[in-house]
Formats: sequence, structure tokens, C-alpha cells
Amino acid sequence: MSYPLKTYDDLVDLIKKSERSYDMDVISRAYQLAENSHRGQKRLSGSPYISHPLAAACILVSLGMDTESVAAGLLHDVVEDTPVSLDRIKKEFGPEIAGLIDGVTKLGRIPYSSREVQQAENIRKMLIAMSEDIRVIIIKLADRLHNMRTIEYMRPQKQRDKALENMEVYAPIAHRLGIRAVKEELEDRSLKILDPFAYKEIEDGLNLRAEERKKFIEDMRKKIYERLSKIIPNVYIEGRVKSINGIYRKMFMQSRSMDEIYDIYALRVIVDTVNDCYNVLGIIHDMFRPLPNRFKDYISTPKPNMYQSLHTTVIGKEGIPFEVQIRTWEMHHTAEYGIAAHWKYKLGISNKEDSFEKRLSWIRQMLDSEKDSEDATDIVRTIKSDLVPEDVFVFTPRGDVINLPSGSTVIDFAYAIHSAVGNRMVGAKVDKRIVPIDYKVKTGEIVEVLTSKEARGPSRDWLKIVKTSGARNKIRFWFKHEKRDENIAEGKAELQRELRHNNIAIDEKELDDLLAKIGSKHNCGSVEDVYAAIGYGGIQLWKILPKIKENSHKEPPAPVTVAAEAPAGHKKAGSGVIVDGMDNCLIKFSRCCSPLPGDEIVGFVTRGFGVSIHKRECKNVPADISKSPEPDRWVKAHWEGEIKEKFNATLEIVAEDRSGLLADVTQQLFNMRLFIHSLNSRENKDGSAVISATISVNGIDHLKSVIERLSNIDGITYVRRA
Repeated sequence: MSYPLKTYDDLVDLIKKSERSYDMDVISRAYQLAENSHRGQKRLSGSPYISHPLAAACILVSLGMDTESVAAGLLHDVVEDTPVSLDRIKKEFGPEIAGLIDGVTKLGRIPYSSREVQQAENIRKMLIAMSEDIRVIIIKLADRLHNMRTIEYMRPQKQRDKALENMEVYAPIAHRLGIRAVKEELEDRSLKILDPFAYKEIEDGLNLRAEERKKFIEDMRKKIYERLSKIIPNVYIEGRVKSINGIYRKMFMQSRSMDEIYDIYALRVIVDTVNDCYNVLGIIHDMFRPLPNRFKDYISTPKPNMYQSLHTTVIGKEGIPFEVQIRTWEMHHTAEYGIAAHWKYKLGISNKEDSFEKRLSWIRQMLDSEKDSEDATDIVRTIKSDLVPEDVFVFTPRGDVINLPSGSTVIDFAYAIHSAVGNRMVGAKVDKRIVPIDYKVKTGEIVEVLTSKEARGPSRDWLKIVKTSGARNKIRFWFKHEKRDENIAEGKAELQRELRHNNIAIDEKELDDLLAKIGSKHNCGSVEDVYAAIGYGGIQLWKILPKIKENSHKEPPAPVTVAAEAPAGHKKAGSGVIVDGMDNCLIKFSRCCSPLPGDEIVGFVTRGFGVSIHKRECKNVPADISKSPEPDRWVKAHWEGEIKEKFNATLEIVAEDRSGLLADVTQQLFNMRLFIHSLNSRENKDGSAVISATISVNGIDHLKSVIERLSNIDGITYVRRA
């Protein structure tokens, strides 16, 4: 679909048709400044540049936005693309319009290390501006929508980049703001670029049945209207067809055919009151047979974007299913225009400031969750994970509703309630049954978080389990502030493993200098801060390894040094482990095999980070050390003296699957006064149950006694050390 170039007369006509009050003097002056500033500039299509801000302004009027938004839409590119300064805008149009323009303006003049970081900083700035004035993002969406309508003039790679950014950032934001029309058009136009063959297939399928579809919708509309108009006053009914991207998601991501998608056809019934909505629902179910499990009440439980409606799917003539959406006029305006509806109702029809503030709370929550992050790109990952259209609604035992992104676990639920609840979590119940810690919650479930004052905080493994960035950042925050020494040691060990794995050789001083430079870009004041950030997940290794590799040696440096000082909380030789030929060196127990007192052990001298202790039978220890690539770095080690510290050990428990099995295992571990770090269960193909439990023990003898006691539980086939 092509759109004709917009003129100022088109904008004025649209304003007149809107029947809303606009300050035409402000809009006229904004247009004159934009027209003069962009004079001589062309778009890629060859059309005058002023056609773009005019089109954006027209979109804003159609969304029901106010004078200031329309003026900012006309001027949104002048600061970025012309000599006009923000100070001049502020002087001529006031701080409100200047603030809107500043929020939309990109940070293109500031150099960044990568395109990803630049995008992240742009989005972060935009979100901050959104939290102060939501109109910023609506102007940005209007700008982006018109650019997508003329995207064919961009080079192919640029088209794909913009389309992907729409799918990952702007369409989810439009969804969360409830601006359906913008969301669907952005998605459809982006899909056409990202998967043109699938788009064409769906489009052809819809066109093939266009007349048939039109007739079906009209027949159903007349039939329902005939029945409702006699009972419900001022009823209005319209038909719609599901967006191409909506069909695509179900066809290609859920492996359905077009005939298996029940909401391709839909009728929307709009009435005056909430009581009328429920009365209409009863009549619809009396007229047609409803499909089971296809009814959703978003009136009593609104979506996070404050969308409200009743949805039901029924069987029409010739067995064709179709969806019926039932809502009031106010709900309809909110559904169509989302947050923009606030300005439509601002003048007296409705002014629900509490709902408005609630609708904006997610922006502030997102910014709060990201404020301690060293990585600017976290904000992009947050949008991708937290603003997806699919949400689940789960309940606390007291009946409070918690909404989470689809795929969220009970850990996400715990942290959504409060950081303290998540940090003290030891397990969870769903609908009164104990579930694994990685259990994914579903809509309608009642979730109870089991906590303990003795809990030592979250596990690092939780970072791989959680879905929401809020939970992930809270876990990182805990490790960042509670386990600094452990984070440093973990970060050093993790970096060393990756260096070995990638055959990267670099001497200690060069590595420290390089990490100091990397740290300056991640708000880290020292090399230790960098290691700590790696340890708790604030810095992703895959991002910094290429830089380290660029500065690495082709040949490994000759000297191998062992750190003389160990951070607090780490064992030195002489306090449980003896390393032959070395005194007072840093000892690190490897995570690949988790050696316990009583195991036969061996040490590996790392580059600058002490000695890593492995089980002799560990897969990473060569069978014949003398024939290994670096035999001199393997040293003899053994246990000595009384060891009072606890060690982590993971058990694999295989049993006949039965009700209460997990509860029995948990109870037995509790009776032995063992600290449980994690407890997960799954089902084997043969129907047996497999439980993985990570616990704290004193040594190999203690572990053997735990295995013996667990083996006595009814139905347990065997228990072994993982």
C-alpha cells in the first residue's frame, strides 16, 4: 500500500475532522520552522524531506494527540538534521515542546564502541524521557511508522536492521502502551522484509478468500445485531481480520495451518456499560456454541497495558469458528489508541489518573532494574524479554494477581513480589504441590514461595533459569554486594577457563592493562571490579574475548606465576589442601568436578590465579599427565588436616515416578540438616523420575551417608554423585 505525500493542507483538514481543539498558531509556526529548516533536503525516495515530519504529525493527529505532540512531530528532526538548536526551540516554543524533541532526538553525534551500544543508549535515553513524558515514545512511534511506509528506498541490509529493531523494540513498546493499530502495522511491514515468502503465502491465502471472508463476517454481524439491538441499547458491531503477523506467529511458530487458527475472523461488539458487556456475552453463548477454554475475561483482569475486553470463540455457520470481542466505548478507545487515549479523554470524558499512572509504572520499573547495570545493552535485552506480547497471570495465595512474561519461572515470581522473597527462596508450591525451581508458571495458577531465614541467598545457576530481567538483575545485585571476594575469584577462574578453551595466551600485565581499559567502558574502577563483574554476570565474556584475542601472543608467555595472596574466603595451601612444592598459594576448587575431601586430587597451576584443584578422575585431567601439552603445570596435591568448610556436591536421584516423591526427598534432606542450593526434577522417556539436588557436605564420607539415607526412600532406584 502506497501513501501519497502529505501537505500542510492535509494536516489542517485532518485536524478539522478530528473535532478536537488545537492551537493552530503553534502548529503553523512549527510547520514554518520545519519547512524552512529542511528546505533543500531530500528523502531517499527523492521527495522533499518536509513530507516526513508532516506525515508523522498526521499520524499523531489520527491517534488523538495534543497540540504539543503534533508540533514536536513537525520539528522532531530539525535539531538532529539541521543547524537549529534545542535552545532556539525552547525560546520559540517553550520547554515542553523542546523536551519532547530532545527525548526523540538520537544520540548520533556521540561516538560509541558498537552499533549495539549506540542503540542501547538511544533507547535508554528515550525510556528516561518516556518516564517523564510518555508523549516522547508516541512521537517516536509515529516517526518510525512513516519510515516503514517508505522503507523500500533503503538498502536491503538497512531495511532488515530497521525491521528487526521494530520487532524487538518498538512493536513490543507499542503493545505495552496498547496502541494496537501502530503495533500491528509495524509488525506486518517488518515481517514483509524479514520473511517475505511467508508474508506472501499468508497474504495470498487471505486474498483468495477475501469475498468469502467478507460475506461471512457481514452475515454474522447482521445476525448478532438483529438479536442484540432488541435488548441492548446503542450497540455497535464491526468485523476485523487478524493481522498477517498474528497469523504468522501461530502458523510458523506453533506449526498450525490457517484452518487451525480460530481467531482469523473476529467481530467486535461495543456497548455503553460493563453490565451490557456481560449481558452480550450471555446472548452470544446462547446463539452459538462456545469453544471450551477459549474464553478470556480481560475486564476483571486487565492486561498490563490496561487493555480490557471479553474474548470468546464460538462456532458459526458451516462450523467456522470466529472470535467475539465485547467492550465498552472507553475500553475500545484504550484498545485502539492505548496510552494516546489519555489525551482523548483528558478533556472531561474520562480522567482515570490512577490507571494512567499504572500503565506507565513498567517504564519506571524497567529503568530501576537497569540502573545498577554496567552494560548499556541490558536495556535492549530487557525490552526483548519483558515486553513480549504474551503474558501469564498468576496468583499469590492471598489472591493478588502477578503478571509475568510467558516462560517465567517460580523464581521470577518470587522476585516479582520482592527482592527479599527471592533471596530467601528455598522452593515453591504451585496449586499446593511442590514444583522444581525451574518450573514455568501458567495463567491461573496459585504460586506459593517457600522461604527460609537460613537461606544463603540465590544460586548462580538461577541466572540461567530466570526469564525476566528484573529477577536477573536482582540476583546479580545480590552477588555484587554480598559476595565480592567470591565474585572476583569466580570471575578470574571463568576468564581463565575461556582463555584456555579458546587457546588465547596473554601475560598477566598485558591482561591487567587490557581489563583496565575494558573496565572503564563498564563503569569499573579497577581490574578487580572487572573480575567481580564477570563473576556475577555484569560483564559477558563473549563480548570482551575478541578484544583480548586481538592483543594475545601467538606463543604462550614463558613464566608461570602463582598468586601469593588469596582473597578472603579462599583457602591457601596448608588449610586443608597441600600442593607439593608450593606454600601459601591461592587454592580454587574447580566447578567441573567439584572435588570433596576424601577424593584423590591433583592441581593445575593457572596463569596468575593460583592452583585449580581437580578430582584425579575429572574429564579435564589427562589420563597420562606426562604426555599432556603442558605437563609441568600439573602438580601433586592432597588433603591434610581437619576441614571445617562446606563443599557443594550434586546428586542424581533416579526413582519410580509417584505423587509426593519430591516432597519425601526434600524432607529427608531437611531432616539431615543439609543446605539445599538447588532441587530440580524431570521425567525420563521410560517414565521414571530424575531429581538433581545440589547440597552442602563436609566431604566424601558425609556424602556417602547422605546417599545411603536417600536410597532408603520408597521408590528410589539409585542415587549417585553427578
